[in-house]
Amino acid sequence: MADLSDPAINEAYLDVRSNKSEINWLLLDYETDRSDKLQVSKTGKRGLIELREALDESKASFAYARVTYSNDKESTREKFILVVWIGSNCKVMRKAKISVHAADVKNVLRVYSIEVAAREKDDLNEDPIVTRLRMAGGASYDGV
Repeated sequence: MADLSDPAINEAYLDVRSNKSEINWLLLDYETDRSDKLQVSKTGKRGLIELREALDESKASFAYARVTYSNDKESTREKFILVVWIGSNCKVMRKAKISVHAADVKNVLRVYSIEVAAREKDDLNEDPIVTRLRMAGGASYDGV
């Protein structure tokens, strides 16, 4: 079971969800390689591009992000995604625990439209994610 008791996690989650905050993503990492306690390691204001830069190939992490996109000339939408990151150099035991811990994380970072399983930084390219968000949203005016 993952430990998500740090109050900073909920504070960062509420910041990402708030229209009054510029923070649009958060990254949760484990305190140490052997710990099951998660903590907020980074937050950012520059979207998925900045989040991709923050990911570490040697770690397994969880991220939560607000993605803003246009449906047409008249409207924009904001949707939230949950990212389960397993870097290519992540240790085997951490990889083994990540799926169990993901259920605990989903109980805290609970409101999101899609889950993105990311193994490479390119898995967080914005265009395919926006396409998935449009499909999940049900109202698509551009044939997606």
